[in-house]
Amino acid sequence: MNFLGHLLLSPNDPEIQIANLYGDFVKGSDLSEFPEKVQQGIRLHREIDQYIDHHPAVLKLLHSLYEELPKVSGIATDLYFDHLIAVNWDKFYPTDLRSFTQSVYLNFENIPEFYSLDFRYVISKMAHEDWLYQYRDHHGLEMACNGLSRRIRFENVLYKAPAIFLKQRELIEETFWLYITDAMNHFHVDHLR
Repeated sequence: MNFLGHLLLSPNDPEIQIANLYGDFVKGSDLSEFPEKVQQGIRLHREIDQYIDHHPAVLKLLHSLYEELPKVSGIATDLYFDHLIAVNWDKFYPTDLRSFTQSVYLNFENIPEFYSLDFRYVISKMAHEDWLYQYRDHHGLEMACNGLSRRIRFENVLYKAPAIFLKQRELIEETFWLYITDAMNHFHVDHLR
């Protein structure tokens, strides 16, 4: 899951939501330097990653996508799932996607000093360019794939992922619904309508 998926599976607590997004920026298991809620958010991020990485339906999808998306089928799947969350947002959350993303961006404005500069840069760019809301259409998926493809340190074909999404849409959507239903139950997501 990418940013929107991590937020969806977070409790309605801005501190935990932001810390959940921060999970990719923190190495190691000693989180004692952080306040308790930040530790909770980082641990939640890691649990979500672990859950998707071991979900049987997702593993089957990754295997199916690997030939066309070698080394990046997992990244593509994370982006596909965020796109599908955005497209189907009203099935998951009581407020519309625009309202949700704007409240998340507002919470970014005064984050504590202990968050790293690289994380601050990413969330600032996320808010300024409205990444979370952009996931709702195919162009947003293209932007996310192209941007991430350029930032990956090895040669990759992630830029092809949007076309492969259209080609494999039925399989991707079927896997998404299997996964997201299980994940929302597993993480006790309680903000469903």
